[in-house]
Amino acid sequence: MTTAGEVHRRIVELYPQLLATGQMDEALALIDPDVIDHRGGAAGDHHGLRAWREKWELMRSGETGFHDLSVTVEQNVSDEERSANVYLSRGTHTASGRRYEVRGLDMIRVRDGRIVEHWAVMDATARRHQLGLDGRRRDQ
Repeated sequence: MTTAGEVHRRIVELYPQLLATGQMDEALALIDPDVIDHRGGAAGDHHGLRAWREKWELMRSGETGFHDLSVTVEQNVSDEERSANVYLSRGTHTASGRRYEVRGLDMIRVRDGRIVEHWAVMDATARRHQLGLDGRRRDQ
């Protein structure tokens, strides 16, 4: 039996590679077709593999995309069904060439070795500020 922690660890390992190459098949195999991605905010929940693929494609594209991405898990707490990470994400905004470094928290629920639910919170305000996308100078 695959634990939630093992699935979470593998998806985090694959994330920078799939954004760099666009090869998503191995990572998508870890996600249930009926997954619910609790994104919060105005976007609300997203359902299914197609929505997950679109999220990753958006992270790779033009004005909204990133490269040189790395994710370092600083702490993990997990049991058979759930896994939560505190992580440090770093990357370069493709359009501006500016780098960011922010912490986040995500949690997954796993059934039969696949992610069936996902929650994530990242300091998007800090990332936008570091990238100069909030209309303020980065040294303010």
